[in-house]
Amino acid sequence: MAVVTAAEVTGLVERAVDEDDPREAAGVVRVRLGGVVVAERAWGAVDRRWGRPLTADDRLAMASGSKGFTALAVLSLVADGTLDLGTAARDLLGDDLPAIPDDVTVEHLLTHTSGLADVIDDDADEDAYLLDVPVHALVSPEDYLPVLVGCVPQRPPGGPPEYRNATYVLLSLLAQRASGVPFHDLVRARVLGPAGMARTDFLRSDELPADAAIGYVRVGDVWRSHVLHLPVIAGGDGGAYTTVADMERFWDALLAGRIVPSTLVTEATTPHAASADGAYAYGLGLGLPPRVPGVILLVGEDTGVSFWSAHRPDVPGGPPEVTVTVAGTTAGAAWPVVQALAGPLGLAGG
Repeated sequence: MAVVTAAEVTGLVERAVDEDDPREAAGVVRVRLGGVVVAERAWGAVDRRWGRPLTADDRLAMASGSKGFTALAVLSLVADGTLDLGTAARDLLGDDLPAIPDDVTVEHLLTHTSGLADVIDDDADEDAYLLDVPVHALVSPEDYLPVLVGCVPQRPPGGPPEYRNATYVLLSLLAQRASGVPFHDLVRARVLGPAGMARTDFLRSDELPADAAIGYVRVGDVWRSHVLHLPVIAGGDGGAYTTVADMERFWDALLAGRIVPSTLVTEATTPHAASADGAYAYGLGLGLPPRVPGVILLVGEDTGVSFWSAHRPDVPGGPPEVTVTVAGTTAGAAWPVVQALAGPLGLAGG
């Protein structure tokens, strides 16, 4: 790890942020090294209409970064015996979504190894309107049933991981049905509350509070809000709003066993599926880059959102703990800062 001092980290952050044109992007970055916050910076506007500068205390959307919350809510149900990793999705679906095979399990859904098709094209242009149903109608997991009919089997479950948004929507539906608790309330009670994440929540895009940043997409020569591109409230596949400080609370609570028991933390942070080239691996809802052992990732990108949060705990005799969160209000805002920090801080392999 090349960078070890607070001054060097601060310099990297300042240079990376200065390269990100605030007219084109806005975002927040925070770096904790050895338990001490050594850099925190915000740039751009929280809302282009009024031009208020974004601050590190503002809330930004996470896109797929909040898949980790879905996974942990599910694992909390495993911990109390409501579900099992081997529970078949079919057991909770009843007559719904008949195309989903009997042998697709909760573990397959968590590890992106279900073999099911996705229902949203991740490779589409970022300004495309990807949902075939009105976005204002997507509030509860049950509302996604007309969308999830596209989750048809493409190959048998258990193969190499293939990233799927739809399977996490399906997980939220299963968790809600198994627990009898509305999905968003379940995450609040089982994940956000125990982690002390008081500033993180599932916010409606059509009634955002003043401290929540607006996501933007460039359409032709103009910037437009992403409100028509995404569900009105985040589903199981991502989209909660958080702060950079709350993400530190999340990693600390997770590894301390305050969200799920330590045995399940170990299970969640152990690779369950890896790509053939060894470039990436998944635990249970968490990214585990194989080339940098010990690092845990949550990553998200969507129309008007870019998000990256990584944590490497203290290793006796090794480098100090590192926690970095970068969030942006466009699909590309976060990545120049991530690229500047990840390698020097030992959070990405060469």
